[in-house]
Amino acid sequence: MRVIIVDDELLARAVLREYLAVYPDVEIVGECANGFEAVKAIAELAPELVFLDIQMPKLDGFEVVELAGAGGSKCAQYVFVTAYDQFALRAFEVHALDYLLKPFSRERLEQALAHARERLGSPQAGAAALEAVAAASEAAQRRAPLERILIRDGTRVQVVMASTIDYIEAQDDYVQVVAAGKAWLKSQRLSELEEQLDPGAFLRVHRSYIVSLAAIERIEPSGKDGHCAVLRGGARIPVSRSGYAKLRELMR
Repeated sequence: MRVIIVDDELLARAVLREYLAVYPDVEIVGECANGFEAVKAIAELAPELVFLDIQMPKLDGFEVVELAGAGGSKCAQYVFVTAYDQFALRAFEVHALDYLLKPFSRERLEQALAHARERLGSPQAGAAALEAVAAASEAAQRRAPLERILIRDGTRVQVVMASTIDYIEAQDDYVQVVAAGKAWLKSQRLSELEEQLDPGAFLRVHRSYIVSLAAIERIEPSGKDGHCAVLRGGARIPVSRSGYAKLRELMR
């Protein structure tokens, strides 16, 4: 088994490395100290098994699973490793292979490895990994409202704070997120993102646009019975009749 260890604590990585050293069928191909490193390493090293801490700076373990899958790394299985048992239910919601609560024993690790060998030897292993990625994405969508949007850009991850977003535009199977004068494409449907954002801060004003209420400077007439929202920075966003009605309701 090709294995990657991901934990922001050096001692935790060292303990896991020591425990795994006795297994001749385990090859540790990488170690990562944060989520960004993990997403990159999973894409480049193609591990079969990832021991993944949950609470880490910058990106948590669930975000790593989601982003690694978005980058095409859909074959890895995940064992979550954490000191906090409140994450257990969510770990299995994203189809984690196992869940190790720190401090764990060598015997408990052996159980996780046995489970991994059984899963990886199964013809359904690939399908199970795909289910994990899809479930991680679905679980992330339930954590509304979003404070930040994570966008995969090759091996890099762009973190866009929700408070900086001006508007989001639907573009086929992608959305374009515009914030602070920059634009990024994310593989996601506009309706999914709408459900994740704070409804008190963002509004769907058109079938193809979500705008930040804080970014709206004024509403202007546009064409016959039409309107547009003029945003900070000068962007002009079309507003549908239903969107205009919702804006009027908010301005009461």
